[in-house]
Amino acid sequence: MTIYQELLGEGFYRLHPKLQERYTLPIGESFLGEGTMTQIESGPALLMPLFKLATRWKFLFPESGADIPFTIKNSCRALPTGEAEIYWERSFYFDKVTRHFNAFMTIDEERKVVKDYLGEPSLFYSDLAFTVTAGGGMTIGSGMQRMLIGKWEIPIPRLLEGVVTVEEGYDEGREVFTIRVDIRNRIVGRLMTYEGEFKETSV
Repeated sequence: MTIYQELLGEGFYRLHPKLQERYTLPIGESFLGEGTMTQIESGPALLMPLFKLATRWKFLFPESGADIPFTIKNSCRALPTGEAEIYWERSFYFDKVTRHFNAFMTIDEERKVVKDYLGEPSLFYSDLAFTVTAGGGMTIGSGMQRMLIGKWEIPIPRLLEGVVTVEEGYDEGREVFTIRVDIRNRIVGRLMTYEGEFKETSV
């Protein structure tokens, strides 16, 4: 049983069959997708220096644009502890630069959340709650967050958190996965949004 099946239980089988395939990732296997982000919007100008710095950790980035080529790769591997980890690699191919948004996910069985370590090496941690929609899609929402400095994990005050909402589905008519990600802060507003579609490709 993979981490997403374990997290969602019977709800996993209410997902669209293509999403079930996408999120069934046994150890040693990968999912690779390729498509286009119809729109990518970064945050306010005052945060651009911070976003530029964050690119060193394959985290947030300052670029915005439309019709940006995109790839996603999810790989499942075993940690030394024996637990399964999903390595997320997201790449956005702007005209002059390629940006990355990477993460590492494991499951907290007791709290029934995904533990999401953002960046490479990781800069931030967030709890993620996964929910299956009535139409067989997936919604993901963020919870408690921390900043990572070496071995230290510092809680982030609620007003400074990046509130994450993800919507993922499958369009049967066009045979594409759909994705929308919205990251906002309660004070400054949008930090990043992107929306697009992709198809599975050979690994």
